[in-house]
Amino acid sequence: MPRVSIATLAVLIAGLSLSGAEADWFPVERQVKEAVAAKSVTVVHFWAPWCGNCLNESGEHGWSEFIDRNPRVRFIFIECWNDGKDSRAVLAKHGIGPQSNLTLLVHPAPRRGSGHMRTFMDLPVTWLYYPPLVVVAPPYFAFNYGEIRFPILQQLVKDTQADW
Repeated sequence: MPRVSIATLAVLIAGLSLSGAEADWFPVERQVKEAVAAKSVTVVHFWAPWCGNCLNESGEHGWSEFIDRNPRVRFIFIECWNDGKDSRAVLAKHGIGPQSNLTLLVHPAPRRGSGHMRTFMDLPVTWLYYPPLVVVAPPYFAFNYGEIRFPILQQLVKDTQADW
């Protein structure tokens, strides 16, 4: 079973309270803040179509199955470090995209050079290839690639839903 990459970043969110220069945020950052402000479990996943780990976790028993199994959870996939290109077709090959509880967003920053994404919602993105970041407030969880498998993420979703 593939591990949940949070080259990718999985975050379970009950609410969000950040201060900062929101005026400087990209629209995708404001969209995420609005989405996670609702009182529902939200998983935010950063991915890139050129990332082998991201593609691996989209295989059999991967994200498509996990999203389908959790219709009450909101999922936000953010394509990043791909020069603002929209690669929905890559996700569609793995059955990811048609789910009504899934929002697909594209971060416009380039993969390299000037303007490269170094922060998201004022939080640092520190890994060159796997953005480990995430945002949020109680309760929140953020994982890097290889730190969690889908059954553990499922338990976190269940425990977070139980709190409400």
